[in-house]
Amino acid sequence: MSINNLNKIKKDDCAVIIIDMQYDFIAEGAPIECPGGRDIIPNVQKLASWARKNDIPVMYTQEMHRKQKVDFGMELERHEPEHCLEGTKGVEIIEELKPEENDYVIIKRRYSGFYLTDLEVLLRAFNRNTLIIAGAATNVCVYATALDAQQRDMHAVVVSDCVAGTSVEFHKAFLDNIDYVVGDVADVDTLIKTLDK
Repeated sequence: MSINNLNKIKKDDCAVIIIDMQYDFIAEGAPIECPGGRDIIPNVQKLASWARKNDIPVMYTQEMHRKQKVDFGMELERHEPEHCLEGTKGVEIIEELKPEENDYVIIKRRYSGFYLTDLEVLLRAFNRNTLIIAGAATNVCVYATALDAQQRDMHAVVVSDCVAGTSVEFHKAFLDNIDYVVGDVADVDTLIKTLDK
């Protein structure tokens, strides 16, 4: 995977977004359990800690649907099981990655962190044009958010060992596709080493 563009990125331009690290995607036996989702927790913790130490905003998305299920849209048409319903344990961000006081939580009803949320408002408020992306799922909400960043002429960097897909095969395929046409893909150690230069 190419990391050529990482050398052009400055920390002052970056924000970290941790996507949907919620029990309904990460817990054992979850409705949409992402293989490897629990294995990436230490790497996501490392990424978030590094960001906070470097005054890089840390943002979380939290997928959330009303209990009446009126805001699922086409997700239910795709035969996805019910997930992330308000008031359930599954909608909560996992304990190991609970947002800290100065982090930002963005509630979303769709795959992309940008769609009908204030993510872009926050990024512009901080004058950030580079989104470092972690979380779940690589082939769904991570991809949708990375693509929407790129379509807004923002840099998207997906941290390969900080994301998990709905299957191992989809995870690998979508990382390759992101690296090919959407943004950059790098592991957390390479990312930190490159941006700390």
